[in-house]
Amino acid sequence: MQYAITSKGDAKSEAIKARMKQYLQEFDLVYDETTPEIVISVGGDGTFLEAFHRYKHRLKETAFIGIHTGHLGFYADWLPDEVEKLIIAIAKKPFEIVEYPLLDIKIHPEEDEDYQQFLALNEASIKSAEGTVVMDVLIKGAHFERFRGDGLCISTPSGSTAYNKALGGAIIHPSLNALQLTEMASINNRVFRTIGSPLILPNHHVCELKPLYHDRSFLITIDHETTTYDHIKSIECRVSDEKIRFARFRAFPFWKRVHDSFISDERG
Repeated sequence: MQYAITSKGDAKSEAIKARMKQYLQEFDLVYDETTPEIVISVGGDGTFLEAFHRYKHRLKETAFIGIHTGHLGFYADWLPDEVEKLIIAIAKKPFEIVEYPLLDIKIHPEEDEDYQQFLALNEASIKSAEGTVVMDVLIKGAHFERFRGDGLCISTPSGSTAYNKALGGAIIHPSLNALQLTEMASINNRVFRTIGSPLILPNHHVCELKPLYHDRSFLITIDHETTTYDHIKSIECRVSDEKIRFARFRAFPFWKRVHDSFISDERG
């Protein structure tokens, strides 16, 4: 089996990476950064996001594993003191594939017919470089509301525990093929009105965001990468047909992840 390891780059993560490479090669596994069947992320959630985007062109062939060495590792099943157990599991045990939904984003420019398409594991967020964001929100092609505020966040179920949660959005179990639209400081008064609550849309509902002023610049963040866009006609968001695949060697229920990440008072 071919595998690759991505690391946060700190001394602790690099030591774990080197140790795993040594032992897995002794079990006759092949280190291959080009066409890995398993990608092991050593670090935190940021490291995992980088690993996902590096190998997002191989989602049907590659499964991911996370080892937590950062402050918060929501995508990581394994701790540093479990590395030997994980090495043996990878080398000798069959693993279960668990799939999580992804977000598909298409950014349509005002004049050019060609759009840019992205995949997000956590979320996409839209803010303005020039003050208030003003956008029409369409759901399944029908106008829903005109949003005015700091911005909008569109998240996946697994990403619902990230920026979305900080904005007051709901936590969604990743077995649900859905996306969530959450407002950032919307303006609500006698003149302007938005729903004011997060919206959870099923996979067959497309959410379209249309800027009211096409000469504005927008800061669009896809997971951990932010880019400035000018003259946007629309931003189309839907649940992707593709999914991320996790290699699971033991049960780690989603709600246990939520509990351990946000409620447990244990200190690692």
